[in-house]
Amino acid sequence: MGKVTGAGDSDVIVIGAGPTGMTAASLLAARGVRVTVLEMRETTSDEPKAISIDDEALRTYQQAGIADDILGIIVPGTGTRYYDAENQPLFQARAAVPYRLGFPFKNPFAQPELERVLARTLERHPLVDLRFGHRVTAVDQDDEYAYVTAEGPGGPEQFTAQYVLGSDGGRSIVRELFGNDMTGRSYKDVWLVADTLEDPHTERYGMHHGDPTRPHVIVPGLGGRCRYEFLLFDGESEPGTPPPFELIRKLVAPYREIQPQHVERAINYRFNAVNADRWREGRFFLLGDAAHMMPPFAGQGLNSGIRDAANLAWKVAEVVAGQAPDAILDSYESERKPHAAATIAQSVLLGSVVMTTNRRVADYRDTAIRKALDSEEGRSFFEEMRYRPIARYTQGLTTTADAGRAIGQPRVFDTAAHAAVGLDSLTGNGWSLFGVDLNPEAWAGVEELAERFGATCWHVPYGDTQPRNTGTARVVVDLDGGLYREFESYRGRFILLRPDHFTAAVWDPADTPRIADATAAWRTTQST
Repeated sequence: MGKVTGAGDSDVIVIGAGPTGMTAASLLAARGVRVTVLEMRETTSDEPKAISIDDEALRTYQQAGIADDILGIIVPGTGTRYYDAENQPLFQARAAVPYRLGFPFKNPFAQPELERVLARTLERHPLVDLRFGHRVTAVDQDDEYAYVTAEGPGGPEQFTAQYVLGSDGGRSIVRELFGNDMTGRSYKDVWLVADTLEDPHTERYGMHHGDPTRPHVIVPGLGGRCRYEFLLFDGESEPGTPPPFELIRKLVAPYREIQPQHVERAINYRFNAVNADRWREGRFFLLGDAAHMMPPFAGQGLNSGIRDAANLAWKVAEVVAGQAPDAILDSYESERKPHAAATIAQSVLLGSVVMTTNRRVADYRDTAIRKALDSEEGRSFFEEMRYRPIARYTQGLTTTADAGRAIGQPRVFDTAAHAAVGLDSLTGNGWSLFGVDLNPEAWAGVEELAERFGATCWHVPYGDTQPRNTGTARVVVDLDGGLYREFESYRGRFILLRPDHFTAAVWDPADTPRIADATAAWRTTQST
């Protein structure tokens, strides 16, 4: 099929205007990509879904230039408190290093509010065409373009782009049209979720109650909102239907008196633990629930979708700009799918342990955790959430054994601008090259590599010194130990940092020619 020009043309089409799709569109637009977003609903969703957004996701919104908009709808959270079988506190899981990424760690919010904020920011962006009431009915592609047919208010319309991001939920039409299955399982347990108003809870943390007689979760929100989730038993209510008010009243009675007007939204649901068999179909990609679904007990469903967008958007933008070859887009699945699988598995395990209805299992769990908390190692394991899978890329756009890790966002002093800022504010949305505790002479061999990636260059000194800025690299100095902590293991080496804050290569200065050769295939032109 040849290209069909018209009003529907853009660089990228995003199918689905949920949080993941709109996040991807925001990131693409921030990089100068023309985006069309197609959503079958007439407006943003009012359904009670995600309830927690983490510091990694907020850092992603910083890249899109809309973090301040998102901060206006969150509670700056302090983690999750876990309770035993008798509803007594066991421990509270917090960030190992508070504010390491430049934002609060785990933050309650209401998904409908997030969707409204994202939609408003997209509607005012000159590079974004956000279209509600457009139901996708067909997709196609050839060697040059992707094509999407959607049924809009005026009838069928065709849209053309270089790439399409399918973020259209668990029943993804993109995945269905390509015959792409999901591997995993669905669970028979039914959970009631109710978003309530005028609630007395004011905690800045979620509460997971491991009471085997009725496992439940409580997450206070902004302005008197509160999310309650309860495991239901056979015959209490059916999945996919609104629960009767009397059931809601009975379940929340230990915590508050409630009237019908206090129930903002309520639904019964079952959860899935599945991963798409393929995340890429030529010019089409799957993100968020279209690519993976998981139980809610780790609070990572939405956050995993935002990680998808953060991983893929910058790569697509570089290919669209002619700076990188299409082949780099294969790294999206190889990098993200394994971590999504690990997060799904951890969510399933956490649910089976924390939300068990077996009294003996619950008692064993509580005893084992209390024993572990008596040791420093055990306390760190639970209270610093070291059981969480950490993203580490061993294949894809990484080229040395100790690369593929994320760098945090410490607060630093830029000696050229004479300003104290978060590190991301300096590096921006592109590639960065850091020399850590190196002599100035070491920079002489990396200019060509930095130019190839259009990378900003930064010298990180140690020993509480402030060397002079050179023509090659600006100097950033530590303010509170955060910069030293992030770069300690890289002293005496260079780091090539990707736009998504993951290390692509770590090397000694003498290895610069080898790194230049190993990364050459990642670029098609020199950036300016």
